[in-house]
Amino acid sequence: MSLIIRNLSDQLVDLVRERILSGRVPPDGPIRQDALAAELGISKIPLREALARLEQEGLLKSQANRGFFVRSLNRVEADEVYALRLKLEPDVMALAAERADEAEHQAAINTLATLYQVTDEGGDGVGAFNRAFHMALLRPSCQPLSVNILERLHILSERYVRKHLEPLGRDERANDEHREMLDAWVARDSQLIRELTVAHIRKTMDDLMVQLDADD
Repeated sequence: MSLIIRNLSDQLVDLVRERILSGRVPPDGPIRQDALAAELGISKIPLREALARLEQEGLLKSQANRGFFVRSLNRVEADEVYALRLKLEPDVMALAAERADEAEHQAAINTLATLYQVTDEGGDGVGAFNRAFHMALLRPSCQPLSVNILERLHILSERYVRKHLEPLGRDERANDEHREMLDAWVARDSQLIRELTVAHIRKTMDDLMVQLDADD
């Protein structure tokens, strides 16, 4: 029985996380547990477990006697998340470029092609495929602890990516940067991919800080 609940809880984590990251549940919005449990035809026990895990991931906050709410976007969190990415991601990316095999090259190429497609279609999957592209360039590093930390940072980044891409033309610029990164990565040019990754994260961070300050 516990195994069934655990599997259900895992699925619920993915489902609620996707709703948060896609913006279907807005910042500061409540997770309506009764309605969600009824919609999915489940009890609230595995749902509460899933929500507690999402709080540990940094996507939700709990309030006594009120339940769970989506955490607001804020400059302090964004600054910390992107600063941590700057410290870890360029070196892991460079190592992955040196170690990736042909199958991993093709997987990254395919992921970027899908990102271009959903960007052109104006689809809701841009944030998710942006994350998938970065992770495709990181996983071949064979540094599981670093990759795990970076994946969590990318999950936290995803809502900020959506914010960052709001201005007209910003998504096209981001994908141009992704193309340069992919070309350097496939060429196993570890120094260039390191430099491009630093520049990509810093540009995103700088633009995002301006946007978040303007919203305050």
